[in-house]
This record gives sequence, C-alpha cells and structure tokens, in this order.
Amino acid sequence: MHPTADTLIEYPSDFPIKVMGATHEDFAATIVDVVLEHDPSFHIGRMEVRPSAKGNYTGLTVMVRATSREQLDDLYRALSGHPMVKIVM
Repeated sequence: MHPTADTLIEYPSDFPIKVMGATHEDFAATIVDVVLEHDPSFHIGRMEVRPSAKGNYTGLTVMVRATSREQLDDLYRALSGHPMVKIVM
C-alpha cells in the first residue's frame, strides 16, 4: 500500500510512539494494556523503558504495528486522555 495524500506513513508499518508519565509501578503495564486495545499484536518486547534522571518520570517508547491513520489517531487519543500520561509524541 502506498502513502495517501494526507500522510507519509505507509500502512501497515512499525511506528514508534513515545509516552511519558510520572513514575509509578503500574505505569508500563497500564500503557501496554492501552496499546493492546489498538494493536493486538503488540508485546512487551516492543517497548523501551527509560526513567528520567531524577526518577520522577518514566519514558516509554512503544513500537506499534500501524495499520491505518484512524488506528493511530485512536491510540494517540487513548494515550493522551489517560490520567497517568503527561506527554505523547
């Protein structure tokens, strides 16, 4: 499939999403659950975890299998609206 006029992403493709939130023991597991709702093929081996320098925040990079613009938009909305999430890029 070729990219459409409104996007440069080819579908399907692997697509990294960065998520940052306050450090919490359930943060990574919670984000995995949200991602799985939109990408059932996702698994924890496709996630990188990086604590901030002082340990107050945790940054995650999740590599999702993007199948459509709508899927990515829905996932961004779900992550951005989650109370544990501060930033999604």
